[in-house]
Amino acid sequence: MNIIADVLGSTIIFAVPLLLVALGGMFSERSGIVNIALEGIMIIGALVSCLFLKTANEAGRGASSPQLTVLLAILIAAASGMIFSLLLAFASIKLKADQTIGGTALNTLAPAFAIVLTWAVQGQGQTNIMLPTWVRISGISAESGFFARVFLKNSYLTTPVAALLLIVSIILLYKTRFGLRLRACGEHPHAADSVGVNVARMRYAGVMISGFLGGIGGLAFTLAAGSGFSSTVAGYGFLALAVMIFGNWKPLNILGASLFFALFKVVGNYASSLPFLPDFTGVKSSTYIYQMLPYIVTMIILIFTSKKSRAPKAEGIPYDKGQR
Repeated sequence: MNIIADVLGSTIIFAVPLLLVALGGMFSERSGIVNIALEGIMIIGALVSCLFLKTANEAGRGASSPQLTVLLAILIAAASGMIFSLLLAFASIKLKADQTIGGTALNTLAPAFAIVLTWAVQGQGQTNIMLPTWVRISGISAESGFFARVFLKNSYLTTPVAALLLIVSIILLYKTRFGLRLRACGEHPHAADSVGVNVARMRYAGVMISGFLGGIGGLAFTLAAGSGFSSTVAGYGFLALAVMIFGNWKPLNILGASLFFALFKVVGNYASSLPFLPDFTGVKSSTYIYQMLPYIVTMIILIFTSKKSRAPKAEGIPYDKGQR
């Protein structure tokens, strides 16, 4: 029973970055901008926030108020993600550049920049930024029952923050004038422009929201991985894109898809501890078989669901006010 509780608890932790980043991609694409740069945004958010946590720890200021420091790190990750996403917004909206190529360029830039900056701060060859031990929410017993092991053991502040941001995203997208205008810009920007909506401004807002959420997602992934930041997020940005598509660009569907994909990620990590899974005796490096699970499942799910997915009609198309 304990191993099942640990699997479910880890699933929640690993679902958080997928949820945040996929929601970010949703806001960007709902405005009409394809954000392939989510991977790079995650890396930049994780880089800057982890450097902040490292500096706070070395200065001896983090341990006295750990969760306040983590909250500041979350805000720093969000701000850095927003700033980095502006590069994509400027290229896509102002310069009308190809959005896929622009996003790919940013994904290439981010890890290289992370390595250079990390070396500059820590010394050449030292690419791993270790996280302080106090970032985890402490004072909770993991032996107090099934519920505690699932929801409270190894918990981080990013989990309740993600739940709050999910609620805010639903309200913002479906219950506000801003959300209506954002969705209109992704479906029919010329119609939105004809009633006075500034399409460029709304698309900038959509991309910046994706940067905000993607930056926090980068920190959430680093906390979930638990081994510090090493200039990569292990393809989670691309996996979040699959989650967004599988969730059909809808917040609650994205939540379900995040938990689904995170479960396979965790099963791959816990494979040796789950007695009901085959152990592939005699197969060399058999542990990698289960580590491939989330990516194999991603491809299979997309094959069967891609025809039913309905993307915003105007996504990826630069807005030209002169065209009708």
